[in-house]
Amino acid sequence: MTGFTKNRNFHLLDHPVISQRYFFPKRVKYAHPFWVDADGAQLACCYFEGHPGSRTIIHFHGNGETVADYRDDFVSIIDSMGYNSFLAEYRGYGMSTGKPSLFQMLSDVEAIIETLNQPDENLILFGRSLGSLYAIHAACIFPNIAGLIIESGIANPLERLLIRIDPRELGATAEEIAEAVHRDFNHKFKMDQYEGPTLILHTKYDGLVDVSHAHRLRAWAAGPTTLRIFERGDHNSILHVNSHEYFKSIDVFLREHGL
Repeated sequence: MTGFTKNRNFHLLDHPVISQRYFFPKRVKYAHPFWVDADGAQLACCYFEGHPGSRTIIHFHGNGETVADYRDDFVSIIDSMGYNSFLAEYRGYGMSTGKPSLFQMLSDVEAIIETLNQPDENLILFGRSLGSLYAIHAACIFPNIAGLIIESGIANPLERLLIRIDPRELGATAEEIAEAVHRDFNHKFKMDQYEGPTLILHTKYDGLVDVSHAHRLRAWAAGPTTLRIFERGDHNSILHVNSHEYFKSIDVFLREHGL
């Protein structure tokens, strides 16, 4: 298979230098966490099931956020649309145990979805920024998922990694890092495995993840895809500045595809 490796032994992309510079975990306590047992960690997620039997949106947040940032307004608006919300938490974030590590957390995606114990067709994936890596991975390994939403997503994680690290700090060459990313975070390959509907949200003036990432993700999507580029806001203000249009785009996308 030309996709990602199943080897869970130490991986170059789990190097402590990457974890220290790419993740910004915060410890936050909140009521009624939904615990997911992952490989060597417990993930303190949040599940809001206000509409039993309806579809559930699984949200993967950015690297400087926690599920606590989405428990109020985000969940409330999703609830008003008639959907349940599952806020996925990362290792070392919020109340979760363990330490964040880029590659190892791919396996956490499987643990989260399997713990929900719902038909794939009842789930919608939503990945913001760093979270796009895990939402895209989930869509690849669970291709019958009902829908995929990517906000401020990353087409090629290698570009973001090389901003923060020098390969020599990992005892590796640039070619070895590129090979590791291509093998396990090949989004062109992963997007091609998912033929369901995809919504891509981005801002024109995103200074962290250039809007070109959104255009590449759209080009790689195998299924029907909607691209929404906002004229206002940046990487961290996209939702706040465009709140009405942001959620309207999501609502229209879901309704148009019968989700």
